[in-house]
Amino acid sequence: MALARGNERLAYRATTGEIPMLAIPLDRLAFIIVKAREFDAEVPVEPDAASGSDGPDDDERQVLLDTPDNPTEEELRDAIDGLGVPERQELLALMWLGRGDYDAEGWPEALRQAGETTIASVTDYLVGTPLLGDYLEEGAAALDLSLEDFERG
Repeated sequence: MALARGNERLAYRATTGEIPMLAIPLDRLAFIIVKAREFDAEVPVEPDAASGSDGPDDDERQVLLDTPDNPTEEELRDAIDGLGVPERQELLALMWLGRGDYDAEGWPEALRQAGETTIASVTDYLVGTPLLGDYLEEGAAALDLSLEDFERG
């Protein structure tokens, strides 16, 4: 897998001669990836399930519960909605790239397609995509963009 990603990067560089510059700042992209992973990790609340745990454990687990007062989804939505149109299009294209719909050489086509998409709400589409954080990170890696400095905080 790593070899395939490396070959995609080399193919993109060989075709274009450069690493693409994104309109979306890498720190914002990294934040969206972190929030998407937190959102993916949430589990539905099962009101009929017997607890069997103690108070300190419940406090630790509370962040993983998908409850109306859990801010993770709202933070993810706000981060995506706070992007401009070109940045949301890049986010969509990066997700497609990371999911394997396009390869690094097809990045210009993915961007074009994202610009022409008729998805009513890009935010709903992205938030509803399982593994969004992983796909965005894979897409960035395919374009040889490093997010390591931002993800560490």
